[in-house]
Amino acid sequence: MLLSDLTRVLIPAAATFALGIAIAPVVAHYLYLHRAWKKRPGKVALDGTTAQVFNHLHNGHETRAPRMGGIVVWGSVAVVTLVFSILALWAPFSTLAELAFLSRSQTWIPFAALLIGAFFGLIDDLLTISAEGRGLRLRTRLGVVCTLALFIGWWFWAKLEVTAVGVPFDGMLQIGILVIPLFMLVALAVYASGVIDGIDGLSGGVFATVFGAYAIIAFAQHQTDLAAFCAAVVGGLLAFLWFNIPPARFYMSDTGTMALTLALSVVAFMTDALGEGVGIAVLPIVGAMLAATVLSNILQVFWKRVFGCKLLRVAPLHHHFEAIGWPGYKVTMRYWVLSIIFAFLGVIIALTA
Repeated sequence: MLLSDLTRVLIPAAATFALGIAIAPVVAHYLYLHRAWKKRPGKVALDGTTAQVFNHLHNGHETRAPRMGGIVVWGSVAVVTLVFSILALWAPFSTLAELAFLSRSQTWIPFAALLIGAFFGLIDDLLTISAEGRGLRLRTRLGVVCTLALFIGWWFWAKLEVTAVGVPFDGMLQIGILVIPLFMLVALAVYASGVIDGIDGLSGGVFATVFGAYAIIAFAQHQTDLAAFCAAVVGGLLAFLWFNIPPARFYMSDTGTMALTLALSVVAFMTDALGEGVGIAVLPIVGAMLAATVLSNILQVFWKRVFGCKLLRVAPLHHHFEAIGWPGYKVTMRYWVLSIIFAFLGVIIALTA
């Protein structure tokens, strides 16, 4: 029996959600057992000074629940991806083989980016929860992202022969080897948006919406394996979100956000020239709330250096809303609503451009 393409996309999502729901209590148990949270709360502002407003708002926030909840997301995706691939090797002519979505042409790169990001993020988290409470330096993390992005950008250009980017309603724009620095720029920008993991339920809902939108875009481009991968990530995120809604059992932290942002950067490029689409151009729309997070940080630093005062009470933007009196759950819910709206808008542009 041949499975429909839609079934091949939905089953991985259901599988990662079910597995994530099953393993989350186990992950939470061991995280609490080993006290996997920052031993000393508090953050430093973007300019190197003490983040007084943030620390006032979240004085006990970072020690209330453990970090590394992102394990639920990438762990469920990794297990489901590998199990389906093994089943395909074990029974290559059965229906089970059709569920495998790990393919060289579509999903090797985003899957590898997910796992590599998860690995380095996990190292940072382990160092953060140590007695000293210091994770990897920012320049080290940026170095990892730049190095990985340089390699992937080169792979797109040299191996996949990607030399153009899609322009909505205007075809392809040839940029040649500039694909490499463009990927690095996109990867750094998307990685910077990982700081959205700051309020219970916020990051899980936003990332689930973004990956869901790209699942639809990839599916419309007949990149079924890539659509299945994005759907699997959505399933893992929804399982994480089940335990992350207020009050959160654990936080995603760097092992989750680094994995997701690197994978998302790759997915955006996979749905661009390779899929004869505009995956890169619609990224700021589909991920509008991620873009707002990065932009608010940039504007805050710019404003302080040029005008000598802060534009926002605290950056990024979601914490500014908390600082002016919005409860965390209200910020989260409104971000979810806006994220869904912008995701639909991005999908419409991507499918009609």
